[in-house]
Amino acid sequence: MTTNTHEMPEITEDSVLEALEAEAIHIFRETAAAFQNPVLLYSIGKDSSVLLHLALKAFAPAPIPFPVMHIDTGWKFKEMITFRDEQAEKLGLDLRIAQNKEAIAEGVTPFTHGTHEYTRIMKTVALREGLDQYGFDVAIGGARRDEERSRAKERVFSLREPGHRWDARKQRPEFWRTTNSRLAEGQTMRSFPISNWTELDVWEYIRKENIEIPSLYFAAPRPVVERSGTLIMVDDDRLPLEDGEEPEIRTVRFRTLGCYPLTGAVESDAADLDTLIEEMGQSKMSERSGRLIDGEGGGSMEAKKAEGYF
Repeated sequence: MTTNTHEMPEITEDSVLEALEAEAIHIFRETAAAFQNPVLLYSIGKDSSVLLHLALKAFAPAPIPFPVMHIDTGWKFKEMITFRDEQAEKLGLDLRIAQNKEAIAEGVTPFTHGTHEYTRIMKTVALREGLDQYGFDVAIGGARRDEERSRAKERVFSLREPGHRWDARKQRPEFWRTTNSRLAEGQTMRSFPISNWTELDVWEYIRKENIEIPSLYFAAPRPVVERSGTLIMVDDDRLPLEDGEEPEIRTVRFRTLGCYPLTGAVESDAADLDTLIEEMGQSKMSERSGRLIDGEGGGSMEAKKAEGYF
């Protein structure tokens, strides 16, 4: 009689993060090898900060072998834009800025259109135009399957039809890391290296790797107004105050970053990574609950993606 002396290795937080990192680096290298003209989408948030860090690791000591593109609506938090430009200079990024300049000239703002239409005009159209302008055939993004329902339908390599439209029925099977990267005329691809990560994985990796992120993620006294139960930060004087509305200082942070008039803050005392991660373990709220663009009935994420949104 023989006995099996092999023991299963202990699964630890570090071993999980190491496996996720190795998978993401593999996806980055596969993307760079399989496509002619990749681009890394950089939203300046926690997920894209992790994505940028992984890209640097994947190709070190060489620089990242493709550009980095940011979709700039003109309504991001001021700190986000400062952080973006500092990172681009420090890391030597080939930074491209995509904007719907026609809509900006026409005065489109978060207050002139509903959130769904504003997102379509300022983000979806700008993304499509930016990808077409430079002829990118694959866009690398930080979407995760645990974010919301439509993200769970994505493959790691997600096909887009002409016009950058997503059709869940036309996604290709992925067997044993085998990638079908062939593109017909007009088709493009999206690549999601951190698709299998959770929000908690992202934060633990940020702590482990000491990755820089905007301080908006950490609790601090900030001027806010409360609208329909949502705390909106008064980031500049363009935010129109309603009758009787007066900004007040509250200690808040953000779980997700975007256009400041459409991004809700949460009251919190988490001023560092350790307390933030501890707070996350106790929260039952989705990270996207603070995104007003996700809350409009006619503007679900799946409908946005069908139009070409990332």
